[in-house]
Amino acid sequence: MISENLTVVRPPALRPGDTVLLVSPSGPTSPERVARGMELLTGWGLRPVPAPNAYARHGYLAGTDELRTADLNAAFADPQVRGVICTRGGYGAQRVVDAIDMAAVRRDPKVVAGFSDITALQFALWRGARLAGVHGPGAAWRDERTPLRSAESLHAALMTTEPVTVTAVPDEETFPVRVPGRATGVLLGGNLCMITASLGTPDLPDLTGAVLLIEDVQEPPYKVDRMLTQLRRAGALDGLAGVAVGQFTDCADGWDTTIIDVLTERLGGLGVPVLGGLPIGHGPGQLTVPVGTEATLDTGTATLTVQPAVA
Repeated sequence: MISENLTVVRPPALRPGDTVLLVSPSGPTSPERVARGMELLTGWGLRPVPAPNAYARHGYLAGTDELRTADLNAAFADPQVRGVICTRGGYGAQRVVDAIDMAAVRRDPKVVAGFSDITALQFALWRGARLAGVHGPGAAWRDERTPLRSAESLHAALMTTEPVTVTAVPDEETFPVRVPGRATGVLLGGNLCMITASLGTPDLPDLTGAVLLIEDVQEPPYKVDRMLTQLRRAGALDGLAGVAVGQFTDCADGWDTTIIDVLTERLGGLGVPVLGGLPIGHGPGQLTVPVGTEATLDTGTATLTVQPAVA
């Protein structure tokens, strides 16, 4: 285990001409799904290259564990590769994270971007190398869900060293979830399912003093209740500085209790500032944020401001 006090590693910002490897650590995708993402990256002056097994398929996985591990380790070991962009989430990253060559990651840190199941990969890289990452859309890009503003947000997080500020949006379903206050701490987290699935593993970070980011998709309110209750009972949320609530997309069922009810009740009892309505997650207009760097959550201004993941 790496020391909890090790300095955060911020990899170099991407620059025009840099090669970025497109990897699929989780679920399968196709060249057709990734074509638009490659077009965007090329437009930014980057050189996107699909990993050898980026389009492999093994049931609900993007190839066998061995193939997915090989692509990740090749990306981390190749000095010509300056960034790693995941094609999509799905499921499978937890099956391979223990085989990542952390010595290679520490030797030549590179920015890693993705979200959803990729939370498991970013947790592992935080545990093994204290590597800051980028929580944002993958290369399997869909303009109808992630329009120009989403592209600009990802570009800024990957290729500039400016802090990222995301403002809560009244149109977001989770906007009413709020506990007043201001909190500062390292922003950690991402997909709530993957945070909960990391309980009992070496990868769940110590969240003491942290701002926790949570979002999810297609989880009915009772399941979100169960996950937050499990995290609370396990003590994982003890000592939190605050909670940033992103998009909980298609999280409804036939009961009267809504996702807003659950988030308000389960998070409201933590005694820390909570800010909902952040367009971060699986919903339309998804924005990008660094993870693993210091953030300030302010319910008065309805903003989450995060220091850059890249240097």
